[in-house]
Amino acid sequence: MKKNGWIILLAVVIIAAVWCIGAYNSLVSNEESVTKAWAQVENVYQRRADLIPNLVNTVKGYAKHESSTLEAVMEARSKAVATNIDPTKMTAEQLREFQTNQDALGNAIGRLLMIREAYPDLKANENFSQLQAQLEGSENRITEERRKYNEAAQQYNVSRRKFPKNLIANMFGFAEKPYFEAKAGSDEVPVVEF
Repeated sequence: MKKNGWIILLAVVIIAAVWCIGAYNSLVSNEESVTKAWAQVENVYQRRADLIPNLVNTVKGYAKHESSTLEAVMEARSKAVATNIDPTKMTAEQLREFQTNQDALGNAIGRLLMIREAYPDLKANENFSQLQAQLEGSENRITEERRKYNEAAQQYNVSRRKFPKNLIANMFGFAEKPYFEAKAGSDEVPVVEF
């Protein structure tokens, strides 16, 4: 009888160990999906940042006295590119700082693109038009990759919170991943007046 008890106990321990290993590996896979999605977000932001010097140089030739706008764009680009986040240790605060810098760059690009209205020759410039189209494409890619990141973060966060996986997640330090959120005031409809 004692021998059967030890065999049952050993079987329970083996089953528990196999489950723990599976739960741990599942969390690792989900965390890697978040890391991969974050890398793609950084990739599309970098693509946008790489286009900006070409756009600025194109505008420089036409709008020499718009140097303050051009400098603001390059400064915002520098801040945006300098913000690095380790996706395995990302906090909501770091993500907010990253997004603030990216939003500032987006606003600066918007001001730069508005310059074209004052310069008809710039508006007709083929390089400027191509760069503007590429930037617009980058903005669409950014939106899509942020959505994919949020989906991966959601899947990971749900997985790490569900019982009994949450025990493994807490034991091994799998922290919650933050989400990209809408900017404050983006829920308000803009007023268009003619």
